[in-house]
Amino acid sequence: METQVLDAAEALFYERGIHAVGMDDIRASSGVSLKRLYQLFPSKEALVVGYLERRDERWRGRLAAYVAEHQGQPLLLIFDWLYEWFTEPDFRGCAFINSFGEMGTSSEPIMRIVRHHMAELRAYVIGLAGDVTLGEQIFLLIDGAITIAAITNDPAAAHRAKTAAAALIG
Repeated sequence: METQVLDAAEALFYERGIHAVGMDDIRASSGVSLKRLYQLFPSKEALVVGYLERRDERWRGRLAAYVAEHQGQPLLLIFDWLYEWFTEPDFRGCAFINSFGEMGTSSEPIMRIVRHHMAELRAYVIGLAGDVTLGEQIFLLIDGAITIAAITNDPAAAHRAKTAAAALIG
């Protein structure tokens, strides 16, 4: 039942935004009673945190799996994966940046998971780079590409960021 709720929350929050979705929307989409929904997640904030925690694990897992399964420079493979993600029909940008944009610093639990996601992605990229400065530069290109692709609906932002990353690496 928790999975049904989180699936519904993720689809609705990611598509429409946190503020635009009420608990009644989650109830209707998940088919879980409002009473059971609040037993699982005592507040909307708790549900948002649950959605983001699950998305963080899945998103980073998909990225790492792609890099591990493909041949080439690992830092550049990230941008190939981003391009694939950007071309998915439900791509709406970074759920963590979107959540921060909506919530700002008004929710410490949400901010904690947003910061966790960013810190883990940054650490992953620095690990691949083997160098803090290069890793941080690539990390900025990743976030920039995600933001530009979401705002402009242009998946080629990944290719342009990859070109810049190659220049940094080379």
